[in-house]
Amino acid sequence: MMPGWLDIALRSLGVSLLATALVMMISIPVAYVLSRRIFLGKELLSAILMLPLVLPPTAVGLMLLTLLGSNGALGLWGHELGLLFTWRAAAIASGVMSFPLALRTARVAFDGVDPRLETMASSLGYSGWRRFMTVTLPLARRGLTAAAILAFLRGLGEYGATVMVAGNIPGQTQTLALAIEARQSAGKFGEALFYALLSVGVGLVSLVVAERLSAPTRQSMHAP
Repeated sequence: MMPGWLDIALRSLGVSLLATALVMMISIPVAYVLSRRIFLGKELLSAILMLPLVLPPTAVGLMLLTLLGSNGALGLWGHELGLLFTWRAAAIASGVMSFPLALRTARVAFDGVDPRLETMASSLGYSGWRRFMTVTLPLARRGLTAAAILAFLRGLGEYGATVMVAGNIPGQTQTLALAIEARQSAGKFGEALFYALLSVGVGLVSLVVAERLSAPTRQSMHAP
C-alpha cells in the first residue's frame, strides 16, 4: 500500500459528497422550474446552465479562478472564506462540472411526473410546497437518486477544473485524479497505477450502490 492512500481516497470521497450535496440543493429547484414553467429566455438559460458539459474542464477552471481571484466578481467572498487552493475549492470545481448532468437528469425525472397529479393535489387544498414535497418529489425519487449518483461519480473523477482552482497539494487538495497525474508526471508509474486501480475500485463500489438504490422495488416490479 502507498503511504497516504487512505487520506487521498477519503478526501476524494469527501470532496465529491460535498459537491453532490451542493449540486442537488441547486439542481432540484432549477430543474423543477425548467420542467414546469414557460418563460422568456428559458432555452438560453438552459443552454447556459449546460455549458460546463461541453466546455474543456480547464476552461471552466480558469473561469472559476477568475471569479474567485482577488480581482474577480466573487473575489472578496472567496478571499474571506479562504476558498482558493483548498479542498473546498475542489468541491466547488467538482460541483460545477457535475451540475449539468444532475440538472438534466433531475429535469427528466420531473418531466416524468404527470402534472395532473399535482393539479389533483391542488384541488384537495395542498399548498404549492406541500404538493411538491408529498406528491412531486416522491414520484421523481428514482430519477433524482440517479441525478445525485451521476453528480457524485462525475465529481469523483474530476481533474481539469479542480487543478486550476485547488492545485495539486499533497495532504491538502490532492484527490485520486490529481494523485494519478502527479505520480505519472514524476515517473512513478507503479504508484500512478495503484491510484488508478484504487479509483476503479471506488468507482465500482459506487456503481453497485447506485444500482441498488435506483433498482425498482419488488412491489413496483409486480405492480399492475
